Amino acid sequence: MGNLIKVLGKDLENCPHFFLDFENAQPTEAETAVWNQVNAVLEEAQTILGELQSYTGAGQEIREVQAQRSSTCLPRTQLKRFYEFSLRLENALRSLLEALTSPPYAPTQHLEREQALAKQFAEILHFTLSFDELKMTNPAIQNDFSYYRRTISRNRINNLQLDVESEVNNEMANRMSLFYAEATPMLKTLSNATTKFVSENKTLPIEDTTDCLSTMACVCRVMLETPEYRSRFTNTETLLFCMRVMVGVIILYDHVHPVGAFAKTSKIDMKGCIKVLKDQPSNSTEGLLNALRYTTRHLNDDTTSKQIRALLQ
Repeated sequence: MGNLIKVLGKDLENCPHFFLDFENAQPTEAETAVWNQVNAVLEEAQTILGELQSYTGAGQEIREVQAQRSSTCLPRTQLKRFYEFSLRLENALRSLLEALTSPPYAPTQHLEREQALAKQFAEILHFTLSFDELKMTNPAIQNDFSYYRRTISRNRINNLQLDVESEVNNEMANRMSLFYAEATPMLKTLSNATTKFVSENKTLPIEDTTDCLSTMACVCRVMLETPEYRSRFTNTETLLFCMRVMVGVIILYDHVHPVGAFAKTSKIDMKGCIKVLKDQPSNSTEGLLNALRYTTRHLNDDTTSKQIRALLQ
């Protein structure tokens, strides 16, 4: 079975009986083209996270510029780079969705056969939730961009010359403004990209996409709730990785599926997923529970049971 670990003796309703190897999966020849494309984006993702983690904001520089009554823009090219990277991440996600849902195989067969691409999908979700957690705790990002946008608008009105490299045209400034206004901008990008993928691929049943997401949610839940499988992790970060991936695919499923992840007809065991998050001794669990509370679409629908709402209160 290669990297697959069969789950034996478990009664898993709506859950395929296999595990994904998030630590060691390597691309087969059939996966190589897409894997190489996505890998280039994932390599840059680590740099992006590092830059965001060390982002200190331009507060002092802004005060100095204001004191001098200067027209300097303080371009903060990192903010432009973060936004542009979100577009690359969106394209990478689309490539993976195409690969993991294309005929003739069902999504579950794809995930079994294309372990390396499934791992990359997981890595994109892990990056996304990591980025958004950092962004939410750094208000300087939104403040810096707001100041920059006001300044370039004022300079254009006064016909002042701008540095070509730092220039952001009106269209990009508007898109960046919407991006940074989101509490979780990368997650919003992926949610929109997944929804767009479904709407543009009209010959592809929506179930092919949602089944791919629900299967990954199930796989992560089983991995987290089964001590014998957790004990096989060789990297201490894999536990948090699995939690982030599980939450990420639940949110995408909830945005794409017509009735969402919380309805009784959902193929995701939400009670089990929430319980397994609450059972983990991790400082990051509350942030992930908040992601389910505040970035899903259907939690407050009438079709969501009181039990699930109570679990998330």
